[in-house]
Amino acid sequence: MPFRGWPALRRTALRSTAMVAGTAVAAVAGLAAAPVANAAPVTTSALRWTPCDGPDHPGAECATLTVPIDWARPGGATFGLAVARRQATDPGARVGSMVFGPGGPGDSGVERVVGGISRFSSETRRRFDIVSFDPRGVGRSNPVTCSGDLLAQRPSPEMGSQADFDATLAYNKRLRADCRARTGPVFDHLDTAQTVRDLDALRAALGETELTFHGSSYGTLLGAQYAETYPHRVRAMVLESVMDHSVSSTREFLRSAATAAQDSFDEFVRWCADESTCALHGRDVRTIWQGLLTRAQRGELENPSKPGTPLSSADLVNRIAFRKFYAVDHAGLAQAIAEMASSSPLPASPTSVSPLPPTAPVFCADWRLPVHDHQEYASLIGTMNRAAPDLPLLLPVQMAVACLGAPTANPQHRLAVRGAPPILVSNALHDPATGYPWAVSVARQLGRSGALLTYEGQGHGSVTSGPCMEHTVDAYLTDLTVPPRGTRCPAVPS
Repeated sequence: MPFRGWPALRRTALRSTAMVAGTAVAAVAGLAAAPVANAAPVTTSALRWTPCDGPDHPGAECATLTVPIDWARPGGATFGLAVARRQATDPGARVGSMVFGPGGPGDSGVERVVGGISRFSSETRRRFDIVSFDPRGVGRSNPVTCSGDLLAQRPSPEMGSQADFDATLAYNKRLRADCRARTGPVFDHLDTAQTVRDLDALRAALGETELTFHGSSYGTLLGAQYAETYPHRVRAMVLESVMDHSVSSTREFLRSAATAAQDSFDEFVRWCADESTCALHGRDVRTIWQGLLTRAQRGELENPSKPGTPLSSADLVNRIAFRKFYAVDHAGLAQAIAEMASSSPLPASPTSVSPLPPTAPVFCADWRLPVHDHQEYASLIGTMNRAAPDLPLLLPVQMAVACLGAPTANPQHRLAVRGAPPILVSNALHDPATGYPWAVSVARQLGRSGALLTYEGQGHGSVTSGPCMEHTVDAYLTDLTVPPRGTRCPAVPS
């Protein structure tokens, strides 16, 4: 997502004009002509690390790994994969390199490393070089680039007719053509199956016989498919806040995503009822929230970050509420709702939904979510509204709309992982973006390799949520100690 998961899809990704400092080349000539499970790079030079650009982040090192645009044609055109690392803080206790798979799609692993790696425990930072990269199409790795004006013309996902549906299809086709022309041939090779091969080339370039990997949110797709493709090259793997790529139908994908988001809203309402410091304590939170949704629908709700301009109902849901659920910032959400509820209404006016970033095609390359016509779309919206009555027009349905008409190179399938060591699957019970049932499903698909670690709290990302989670994950990564079946860690105050 994130996903970090879905938040990356809320930011407009701009093409970076700065190159990673210290460009280095890792030769990948001689690779197998197709993504065969046991095919390894035949020749890979060591990465040449140099200090990253900027004086504000001492200790971060950057390099570039040259990989094929299309792994089915390893002798063809190439591009540079941006890589960054921070070395283990205790070289004498170093285990090796741990590669972090960023979320989104659209998160920059390079920025994560350069800007600091506080999301990992001090023990992990002590024992491992923390390495990450910008996945193909993201950040400094041949980013997807599209016309800003065209992105801003995105039709509203509130389609009211077949004519609206047809106009959206036409817009999607026009936008894809624009993005392809501006991005180049990488645009047609953005799927996670290609990135799996990038990850294995990075493993080899790091000099690691086996991969130690931590994938978060959307990065869990990468980890799971790596284990499926190269099971015997996995040393240890943490999948945190897990996406279930086996969810095959559009309706089930949207229903399960809506259910997870609504669960987080319900947790917020319960917190506010119990917590006297909540800015809405003692009031009917749902009624106040529905009032804001109504005002936003009319174009009467002022955007807190853009005074004088209206906030759409979709942006109220996704930019105000949903992002607060990620960090379990209930107090901040309550305060924001209270302030908006007491604000003066704007004159009614049309609203527009914030544009999706260019990295949406990465998602479309991995998820086949067909919608055949407006009638089916309206039915899907009905399903989501029943699952999440407080959160209309959630980001997942907007992504499904953005993918209408797009080809899918790496469609959903059940995992077939055979021969991999234990893989730690970690998820909060109340995760707004990757619901707990997805983690249970992925752990089951992994079979004997799946070890489910449950955090009994909330939020998107949980491996450092209290000493129980930290110690369990640290013991697994450093000593390969697998927690007992059914291990659960208690929630800690947010």
